[in-house]
Amino acid sequence: MALIDVKVPDIGDFTDVPIIEVMVKPGDTVAPEDPLIALESDKATMEVPAPEAGRVSEVLVSVGDKVSEGTAILKLEAGERSLAEAAAAPPAEPSGNGAAASGGTPPPVDQASAAVPVSTHRNTVLPPPADFGGVLASPSVRRLARELEINLTKLTGTGEKGRITKDDVKRAVAGASMPAVQGGAGIPEIPAQDFAKFGEIETVPLTRLKKLSGPALHRSWLNVPHVTHSDEADITDLEAYRKTLDSAAKEKGYRVTLISFLLKACVAALKEYPAFNASLASSKDALILKKYYNLGVAVDTEDGLVVPVIKDVDRKGIVELSKELAEVSGRMRDGKITPADIQGATFSISSLGGIGGSNFTPIVNAPEVAILGVVRSTMKPVWDGETFQPRLMLPLCCSYDHRVIDGALAARFTRKLAEVLGDVRQLVL
Repeated sequence: MALIDVKVPDIGDFTDVPIIEVMVKPGDTVAPEDPLIALESDKATMEVPAPEAGRVSEVLVSVGDKVSEGTAILKLEAGERSLAEAAAAPPAEPSGNGAAASGGTPPPVDQASAAVPVSTHRNTVLPPPADFGGVLASPSVRRLARELEINLTKLTGTGEKGRITKDDVKRAVAGASMPAVQGGAGIPEIPAQDFAKFGEIETVPLTRLKKLSGPALHRSWLNVPHVTHSDEADITDLEAYRKTLDSAAKEKGYRVTLISFLLKACVAALKEYPAFNASLASSKDALILKKYYNLGVAVDTEDGLVVPVIKDVDRKGIVELSKELAEVSGRMRDGKITPADIQGATFSISSLGGIGGSNFTPIVNAPEVAILGVVRSTMKPVWDGETFQPRLMLPLCCSYDHRVIDGALAARFTRKLAEVLGDVRQLVL
């Protein structure tokens, strides 16, 4: 058989498109037009089909890799009559001549196997195509689910970012226990309603970001026992210092915001209380303490919140962090997100200070064990022992995984955070 390189065909103007699913492995046989990999740009999901039948010799890419037109994705053993073609050939019709040619009747096992048409579902009249809107799945997976009459909205995907794969659909057909069944047992679905009968309605599709983040948030909320501890930090002196830095930064094309100071303050608190910079082991009997400080920062975009990760915060100063935040936030708002931008966080910050509010409960971004939420700071009268003084107070809302962190530890962590924010000298050391 000839060995050929299968390459990404013409995919328009898209370049460096991430691979979200690899559908074959070495040794698999494929027929012409069988999907090999799935790509997802910021506008569409695309599949790369097999150019001809053959056996997969080697897969050259993996999930997360970025490819463009002409990128080699696998090596295919192709020939005049490949194994895939042989496998796809219809079985010989039962007849007396067939039995005679084999020298006897086929074994009972083969008869039983032949009696069950493997592709019966292809010969039946299918219902109208199911609408799996909002589900993360490639076109071929959706097609397979429709053919097998599997409701993708009831499955939890095991692929990257919760994407449903063909294996997930096959396990559902086989009756294997699915993650969705395990995690959602006993939780009834909200009954569907026809809202149009009460008045005029408009159906607006969720943005791509909300489709991606929704299942992750739901998974975290169901699996992590959330508790939120609130406190306040006196940032009167910090704010005066920040304004001084910001005035100089404007002339150089960037801004110094409170987030830079929050990043540094969080690192100081995380170092003193390392359980917050950790993850619960999959066995649930150990805590994985991380010796690095990569902090996620929620960025508000037109399509929803994105959480880029600022790496090695402990090694950077306020000015460096401010410049990086400006650059990263701009890329997020422009939709120029790469997998590396949103991976590897050890702790996250969600700030609503530019909008308002007095407090809220941020959802822990599992497998992290805690997240800090901040809202708008307000001027309050604070008793100094002799009189009330006007002080700028910043509300702090720390949500945490109660399996790992108890209330006393959460209170100490948040108080430490408030103390660091209240003494600007600790942030510039």
